[in-house]
Amino acid sequence: MQKLILQQNITPQTTNALRLTFNIPDIDALLPALKEGDFAILYGSQTVTSLLSQLCIRAHLSTEQGGVNSKTIFIDATKNSTLSNISQTAELQLDSQEIPKQIQSFRVYTAYKLHSLIIDQLEQIMETTNVKLVAISDIMYPFLTENIDDSEARMAYTQIMNHLSNFAKKHNIIIVATNLPHENNQRNTTLQEITTAKANVIIRHTKTLYTSEIELEKHPSYMLGVMDFNPENKTLMDFFS
Repeated sequence: MQKLILQQNITPQTTNALRLTFNIPDIDALLPALKEGDFAILYGSQTVTSLLSQLCIRAHLSTEQGGVNSKTIFIDATKNSTLSNISQTAELQLDSQEIPKQIQSFRVYTAYKLHSLIIDQLEQIMETTNVKLVAISDIMYPFLTENIDDSEARMAYTQIMNHLSNFAKKHNIIIVATNLPHENNQRNTTLQEITTAKANVIIRHTKTLYTSEIELEKHPSYMLGVMDFNPENKTLMDFFS
């Protein structure tokens, strides 16, 4: 059952504008496409990892197919690597082992390494790689450990959020990061508030024993709303048709 749809007329995009789609009806009803300059956050249940994998796979498709005809930079900051999720999804959905080769991946284990990669190295990586999508898995996790104190975590994380927001606009690319469920404490709350302030697109997935919902919580032009999310009603190939 459809829960709620709040939409407005979508302004036609220019031919050259990047538009990356999920091609999942329940999401596309709320967010028809991610566009160049967007810095988007997917947060909520573990399902957002699969949604990020979906975007990484679709990025290599042509613009006519809802992709951006580009390789992807994938930064894996989560506790347990999620890169295999992309490979498995690609093989299941497209029977393809080629897609992971289109993804330039980086595994980071600490907040310091993530900060250095994004602040100091990402610009150089962009100069040598034709990339239109930067995907970051569980961007907040390295800053929730005891290896970094509260004030330093807040300062470094704010720098990263500011940098990514400006970076997406400067290079006319799409940046998407996930925030996975973690212990609900003051640091988590503080970092989530910073995330909400800096990202211009926020999508939340909520799953309980009885419901599964996708909510567009923040967007600069689309109206906000929530939909029941039932991907199990679709075949995997439906997402790529």
